[in-house]
Amino acid sequence: MGKNVTHIVWDWNGTLFHDIDAVISATNASFAEIGLPPITLERYRELYCVPVPRFYERLMGRLPTDDEWLAMDDAFHRHYWVLAEEAGLALGAKQLLADWQAAGLTQSLCSLAEHERLIPLVRTHGIEPHFMRVDGRTGQSDTGKAEQMVRHVAALEGVEPDRVVVIGDAVDDAVAARHAGARAVLYTGGSHSRASLLAAGVPVVDSLEEAVAEAGQLIA
Repeated sequence: MGKNVTHIVWDWNGTLFHDIDAVISATNASFAEIGLPPITLERYRELYCVPVPRFYERLMGRLPTDDEWLAMDDAFHRHYWVLAEEAGLALGAKQLLADWQAAGLTQSLCSLAEHERLIPLVRTHGIEPHFMRVDGRTGQSDTGKAEQMVRHVAALEGVEPDRVVVIGDAVDDAVAARHAGARAVLYTGGSHSRASLLAAGVPVVDSLEEAVAEAGQLIA
C-alpha cells in the first residue's frame, strides 16, 4: 500500500455497533446490584471513561471495592449480551465498510469486547470479510485499550502506524491510538458527550461518514 494511504482501525461498541441503549440498560442493572440509582444517557455520556472502575469512581465518589467491582462487572455483562442481540450496526456502517474495501483500502477492528463473543457477533452482521484483522479483549475488563492497540497495529501486515487512523467513540480510543503511534477521529454517537470527546484534542464528528472522510484527510 502507498505511504499516504489510510488504514482505518475501527472500534466496535458505540461506533460500528450501535448498542448504547443496551449499554445503558446493562449499566443500570449493574448499579442496582450495589444500590446505586439508575443513570440517564446524558449523565452516562458526561461521566463515562475507561478504565471502567474510574467511571464508577466518578459516580460513587470513590473506587468500588473488589467485591463491588466483580458484582457490577458480572451483572453488566450478563445483561448486556442478552440485550446486544437486539442491537444493530450504526447508520450507514455496513455500506461504509464495503465502500472502503471496494476502493482497495484496508481496515481492521480492535475492541474491548470479549474476543470470543465479538467474533460471532461480527459474523452475524456479515461484515467480517471487510477486515484484515479482528481483535477483541482477551484479558481483564478493567483496563483501557492502549496496550491492545499496540499489539493490534503491530500485527497489521504491511501497515505502518503513521498511516493508521483509529475511529472510535471514546477518549480512550484516542489515547490508545496515540500510544500505538497512530491518529484518531472520535464519533459522538456512542459513549461520550461531544464536550468530553473534544478534550482529547483530535477531530470530533457526528457521523461515521464524516469520520471516514476525516480519516482519509489525516493521512493525505
